[in-house]
Amino acid sequence: MRATVGRVLADCRDWLDARGRIAWLVAMILGFVAAWPVGLFILGYMIWSKRMFGSCTHRRHRDGEAQRFYRAAPTGNAAFDAYRDETLKRLEDEHQAFVDFLAKLREAKDKAEFDQFMDERRNA
Repeated sequence: MRATVGRVLADCRDWLDARGRIAWLVAMILGFVAAWPVGLFILGYMIWSKRMFGSCTHRRHRDGEAQRFYRAAPTGNAAFDAYRDETLKRLEDEHQAFVDFLAKLREAKDKAEFDQFMDERRNA
């Protein structure tokens, strides 16, 4: 249940991010109109995550799926910036490979459970 709520909140955040700062402001105002604690929570989140003053989260699309990554300001040291960008890209690729692995693992588990169910049903 907790993972589902977290996923829904993450989807809402991503949806608002895709529409920009105006969408966040509209959500905050509607939150204040509906129930002031909701609007206050959205305002606090906007300030804490720096969505109020400019976002550090950029979006890119990969195989039709949106993926988040952090874009840091250049440090002035070209070698370090290249190393950091390469490391972040490698970590993003490893994360995507792990997510794909988990999806395949879930599919295999579901198939095994379904096959077991069908075998039990045939034998009964």
